[in-house]
Amino acid sequence: MRFRTGRRRKPFIPKVFGGKEKKISKGNEMSLNYFAELEESTSFSATSSHEFMNNFSEKYSTSKLGNISLSNVSSAVSNVLDTQTFRLFVTTWNVGGKPPHDELNLNELLPANDQADVYVLGFQEIVPLNAGNVLVIEDSEPAVKWLALINQALNRPQEADAASKAKTINSLLFLQKPSLKAVSKIFRTEHGRWLKACNCTAEVAKKYYRDSCFRCPYACLSEKNSSEHEQEERSNFMAMDTNGATSLTTNQLRYCLIASKQMVGVFVTVWVRRELVQHIGHLRVCCVGRGIMGYLGNKGCVSVSMTLHQTSFCFVCCHLASGEKEGDELRRNSDVIEILKNTQFPNICKTPGRRSPEKILEHDRVIWLGDLNYRIALSYSETRRLLKGENWDALFEKDQLKIELEAGRVFKGWHEGKICFPPTYKYSMNSDVYTEECVTSKEKRRNPAWCDRILWHGDGIVQLSYVRGESKFSDHRPVCAVFTVEVGVLADKLKRRLSAPNTKVGVEELLPPSSSYFYSMTMQ
Repeated sequence: MRFRTGRRRKPFIPKVFGGKEKKISKGNEMSLNYFAELEESTSFSATSSHEFMNNFSEKYSTSKLGNISLSNVSSAVSNVLDTQTFRLFVTTWNVGGKPPHDELNLNELLPANDQADVYVLGFQEIVPLNAGNVLVIEDSEPAVKWLALINQALNRPQEADAASKAKTINSLLFLQKPSLKAVSKIFRTEHGRWLKACNCTAEVAKKYYRDSCFRCPYACLSEKNSSEHEQEERSNFMAMDTNGATSLTTNQLRYCLIASKQMVGVFVTVWVRRELVQHIGHLRVCCVGRGIMGYLGNKGCVSVSMTLHQTSFCFVCCHLASGEKEGDELRRNSDVIEILKNTQFPNICKTPGRRSPEKILEHDRVIWLGDLNYRIALSYSETRRLLKGENWDALFEKDQLKIELEAGRVFKGWHEGKICFPPTYKYSMNSDVYTEECVTSKEKRRNPAWCDRILWHGDGIVQLSYVRGESKFSDHRPVCAVFTVEVGVLADKLKRRLSAPNTKVGVEELLPPSSSYFYSMTMQ
């Protein structure tokens, strides 16, 4: 800046930072970096406010930024996002290749009094893992039946409604073996509309992009702007209102199906409270095969990525390598490593400046569920002795997953709740007896193990329970976990600003009053 006489005015920045004139560029660069990070944090990316604060503290805790303090930054971020807590129910079940029958009741697996906000259900071996299903065409008929049973358990229709639903599904099955895409025509979102992969309008994005630091605050794309690939991908996600198949009224419908995807025997489905559907965005799916030849889908994972309000979630449903020979745990470790490496979610948000996580570990909250197949590293006789004494703690000390995790060879940085239930595998069909008690042949004998597990990664997750179900339908017992999860929600102040016509919101408007002058000087 120059005076009218042409002389350069002394810089203001050194006085604020208390440094010498020769350090002007360094101090100015620091302030610009700070505001760049603040602007990024207010662009409603997947990064949560407390993560931004941690990163900021590490980089700038030893520097003085004039009137800008960490408390001021925290106040600015809190003006953007509030925190709400939601209840998340997760279950995993290897159903042993058996299709569900009409008499199967999921009410015990999905208790009506749980009242979770989000339900995530993962299944393994919903079809037999034979060559026909793996190499030719996968059978989606069991997946359709599982969806009907889950809907019946979550929405608890009356007997007449359930009968009507069963009649509709059975009629479709009689005509042909439907794909999940065909069934999605029956199960729709509220008022028959598709749930959009990205639910903020193109007009909002266009309006605020040039004049505001907030990029894609509601995470959206309009339906007409969706590409053919996105529309095809959306067919794998069945967001539905079951009014199309039952006589449920709008008030009776409590949960809507948000995502559903099958890869041979692996099947994952996500349901949310009806009121939350409008806050779900960026739905994406990724399948990674780890079976025959290292890439076929008889083993591997199906992962679902989504945002709830301003927080990103990833649910990974997997079926890892089987076997209880020495060294088989290394194959399972390799499966986990390759899944983390090869899972890549497509970028479906066309709004400039929106940063959606593309890898599993880039999400704020991650839940990993499935038949991980880790066994117990003990002899048959020693395992049987501990089983008879119900000494679960001693038995769990030899659990392969526990050993590999503590050694840092797999799932580094992940967490699992304390296991206080018997091994979930392997039972004789329709009984409470482990197969090792009934089989004399060593070739057919399987040591009991905790194959079915649920782990999590990320902050803001608290596990409330970790239990197993007692259904005798399969040779595995289902495992369930309940969590509370913190979710970033747009502050009411910002919602009002964004909803006002012709509104321009800059990052300086979110700063405390004492910081506004400093911001204006550094931007000159």
